[in-house]
Amino acid sequence: MSKRRKNQRAAAPSGKRERVRDIFVPRPFEGLADEPEWIALRELVPAASAPLRLTPALVEEYGDRPIALATVLPMAAPAMSRQDGQVFVGLQRHQQSGDISRDLAESLLCALRTEPGAPVAVPPLPGPGPRLQDILVDGPLEITLHEGFEFWLVPEAVEDPTVQASLERANAAIYPTVRLAAARAAYWCQVPEKAHVRWVLPEDEEAALDALARLSAAGSLTLGESTKFAGMFRAHGRLVPVWDLPQDTPAGDWEDPVAQFAKRYAEALTETGPLDAAARRSRQGLLGRQLTLR
Repeated sequence: MSKRRKNQRAAAPSGKRERVRDIFVPRPFEGLADEPEWIALRELVPAASAPLRLTPALVEEYGDRPIALATVLPMAAPAMSRQDGQVFVGLQRHQQSGDISRDLAESLLCALRTEPGAPVAVPPLPGPGPRLQDILVDGPLEITLHEGFEFWLVPEAVEDPTVQASLERANAAIYPTVRLAAARAAYWCQVPEKAHVRWVLPEDEEAALDALARLSAAGSLTLGESTKFAGMFRAHGRLVPVWDLPQDTPAGDWEDPVAQFAKRYAEALTETGPLDAAARRSRQGLLGRQLTLR
């Protein structure tokens, strides 16, 4: 037995393995240029992808392989190294530590170290190491929404009957989703018997909540007639307001109402004085309708 291993065993309690300490990071995507979109793809969007770029040092180490972010991968896998050399890293996965950015970075690095076509082994708790902010060339995400998960696979694999059956099951779980041009990280979606607009706000929670409270007190929190402000999610350090919409109105019809709301919201953000009594009551009401996703 090596001297180093003897020292490690002597330092650890008898019969117990050394545990890796997990640290919770409330804003794992902080510092990335498109933080709200990372959150939206993580929490709101069923099927989407976006290309990623490694830092020059990692390109030199692993080669210039095509890399893409995916909302979800087969069996909610953390990463995939496809037969043609394409690497995918999955945002929505089963196991995670307290730092999602560190998890995703480790998943990507594990995939780069894996032979194309081989399964990617990723530790459930990676421990200290680089995060997304350390290994990517940062910039706005070039997001593509997909109607199905065929983008996972090389074309010849889709023809396999077993793969086709798996794809059909996965595709059946996708609900219609449209990325709105009126506001960054705003998405329309249609779930059974309902339609929603959900928008990941880029501002700090306190500033965003004050602005929403001012709009609520002024009676301008909805997106128009037949719409309802349903409440808010808190996701990775940002607020996500949700509106209930008429189910039969197409997504494109909500571009102008969302743009008008975004304008009102931006104006409310510029008001920095104390909230008046009506806005304070509205703020308390908004807090009572808030849910925590993560």
